[in-house]
Amino acid sequence: MAEYINIRGQSIEVLASDPANPTIGQIWYNSTSNTLKGGGVTTTASWATGGNMNTLRANLAGTGIQTAALAFGGYAPPFTGVTEEYDGSSWTNSNSLNTTRTGLGGAGTQTAGLAIGGQIPAGNASTGATEEYDGNSWTSSNSLNTARTDIGGAGTQTAALAFGGIIPPDSNATEEYDGNSWTSSNSLNTARNNIGEAGTQTAALGFGGGTPSVTGATEEYNGTSWTSVNSMNTARAQLAGAGTQALALGFGGEAPGVYLSATEEYDGTSWATSPASLATGRSSLAGAGTQTAGLAIGGNSGAPTYLNATEEYTAAGAPLTKTITAS
Repeated sequence: MAEYINIRGQSIEVLASDPANPTIGQIWYNSTSNTLKGGGVTTTASWATGGNMNTLRANLAGTGIQTAALAFGGYAPPFTGVTEEYDGSSWTNSNSLNTTRTGLGGAGTQTAGLAIGGQIPAGNASTGATEEYDGNSWTSSNSLNTARTDIGGAGTQTAALAFGGIIPPDSNATEEYDGNSWTSSNSLNTARNNIGEAGTQTAALGFGGGTPSVTGATEEYNGTSWTSVNSMNTARAQLAGAGTQALALGFGGEAPGVYLSATEEYDGTSWATSPASLATGRSSLAGAGTQTAGLAIGGNSGAPTYLNATEEYTAAGAPLTKTITAS
């Protein structure tokens, strides 16, 4: 009788652990768990519970990807400079910021992060302080030209963008960072605070925020100027964002009297409401990751309820590892 290998011309791989990026239709046998597995795709978007941060806090910054994220600063209370690294499962404390602050912006990766602006305890004043993270500790760099809190940040440690925030009053200022200093660029069309952000220095996305009333206004930055595009379906401030200018994710935030769990995906033209909502509606949270693999970090769900909860987003169509059974 013909064997499977002779019919199909290939054998099933035997692996000690699941492949990091399985392809659709790939099949393997996990010799550690003694299970047959295959690569597929998700059919429905969802948020799943991740590991809790060690420190409860809101108004923090986040950056990185879902399996290698960085969270820093915020309000616990009191103001904090605590920094934590996420490995896709749990958070580990690292060295704190040199300047304790809340309402700061973030950019970069887990091993090359950037902390931008915020509010310091002394007189609750806005700051332009900028710090670079090397995967272990923070080093102070040159400050923003315009000190502000509740600011948006995007890009990398050596090519970052800072926009919006509160001086006071609300600001539309935009600045570019080259790894050493900040240079002023063309302003947002709509001055606002607590804005959502995604993308890079030359292809950024700013959305939502407070004007001071909540807005869903969305703008795209091309490395020179901002262009207004289609608004979010749900106006909100104090939200979080992730992804790129063409594939962004916006989630959480606050509308008057409501802590939101609604999630929206941006396709480079318009926003669509995702069928998946955060398990905990919250504002003043941090975001990291991509549109297909986002991360919601901390926040609050009604003062003084500060959170350390982390949630992981998986979009429909994202790669999925499934266990194959006889049933």
